[in-house]
Amino acid sequence: MRYHKSMGKSVEEILEKMRHSSANIRFAELEKVCDHFFEKRPSKKTSHQTYKTPWPGNPRVNIQNAGGKAKAYQVNQVLEAVEKLKHRSS
Repeated sequence: MRYHKSMGKSVEEILEKMRHSSANIRFAELEKVCDHFFEKRPSKKTSHQTYKTPWPGNPRVNIQNAGGKAKAYQVNQVLEAVEKLKHRSS
């Protein structure tokens, strides 16, 4: 496994980077944020990782590895879910 500088960043540092720009976010960074906030669901050997969120409705977040990068629209979806989760717990 290759070590990336992003792996040493805290979840809050990654969130700040995501808020600044949804582009150029590494998949490993987005996965670290999702692992921290949400429950990982079993994968059926697809390129997507699925995470369960704690609210009714559309209770999941999907992320996809696109050549080591996260897709910008998925970064935005994760940010929205994290903000919703933080708002609910405050």
